[in-house]
Amino acid sequence: MGFGMMQAHPVSQIDSIVQAGIVGGVYPGAVVVIGTRDTLLFAAGFGGMTWTDGPTPSPDSTLYDLASLTKVVATTTAAMVLVDRGLLTLGDPVAQYLPGFSGEGKNLVTVRHLLEHRSGLRAFLPLNTMTENAEQARARVLTEPLRWDPGVRVVYSDLNAMLMGWVVESVTNSSLDVFADSAVFNPLGMTQTRFGVLEQDKHRAAPINLWRGHPIAGVVHDQNAERLGGVSGHAGVYSVGHDVARLARTYLSEGLLEDARPFVAPHLIEEFTTRNIAHRALGWEVNDTTSSDNAGDLFSSRAFGHTGFTGTSVWIDPVNDVFIVFLTNRVMAPRHRRSITALKKIRGELADAAVRLRAHTCRMVALSRGQSAC
Repeated sequence: MGFGMMQAHPVSQIDSIVQAGIVGGVYPGAVVVIGTRDTLLFAAGFGGMTWTDGPTPSPDSTLYDLASLTKVVATTTAAMVLVDRGLLTLGDPVAQYLPGFSGEGKNLVTVRHLLEHRSGLRAFLPLNTMTENAEQARARVLTEPLRWDPGVRVVYSDLNAMLMGWVVESVTNSSLDVFADSAVFNPLGMTQTRFGVLEQDKHRAAPINLWRGHPIAGVVHDQNAERLGGVSGHAGVYSVGHDVARLARTYLSEGLLEDARPFVAPHLIEEFTTRNIAHRALGWEVNDTTSSDNAGDLFSSRAFGHTGFTGTSVWIDPVNDVFIVFLTNRVMAPRHRRSITALKKIRGELADAAVRLRAHTCRMVALSRGQSAC
């Protein structure tokens, strides 16, 4: 069977879609968590931690290298908290917080430009080969010249997220991992989310590669994040499916925590997740309704999300009141020669199945109450 889904109960569709990815060699295993602002609709693990052995991944306990999901789970959300507290303004020049961020035109680059990926910086630098330590790597990014005028062109860039992480550190006088833990992860109940993996937890981290035939787990996959000491605004966070779901539910709930206390003001949730230019919001990607990749055909134009190179994703739709967290370790020796392309298609199919599951559950609840509609 290919990666398409059969017309069946949404839960059966989800199972078929994810299993097809395993059989097709896209990833050895995965977890899926689907829910609304106040209810979990589905949570399950599939396949194995590696291609040959290991337990089935669990949405409760299997730790995944989130890769670029770090940009929204930690960095963007931390920035939003600082804006909510009045400690950061989106129009502030980046150089106000990072004096070393210097060069022609850089005085015009704002915090908003970093979050929108419109700073004028290139997409990537191989810091792991260009520099020898974290100090050199940071200096290399700070002094990198602009390629375009600020605000003119959208170029999705790891450098923007690195700089945004350092802005957070400058404002808080704290390291990004410490502030994210205290101001984001702990309030949201994301108790298993952190930069890196503790030694005693490495046995439950999904492997991210092979070394001489042995799985490597519990280290950061992104080599630039590793060069920066494992804590960076663009990558480095590990988490479990249910923790990422807690973040998604907070965004769907317009900034309310599970106990109804405010996390951030509702208008900030809207501001950070509303399309500004192209398919970008502030930190987040906005649904490209011209393509079914990643977010499918049924998510609304208001849907927002993000993906990670290791095979992770989260998509959130406030119109349909549904989210889907899909975590895989695609980088674990994929057997599909175009695993990223295949994964995008699978994500889209799962997003559609999530909307169908949401609608099906709503109908069943309505019928149980003797109502004709949700």
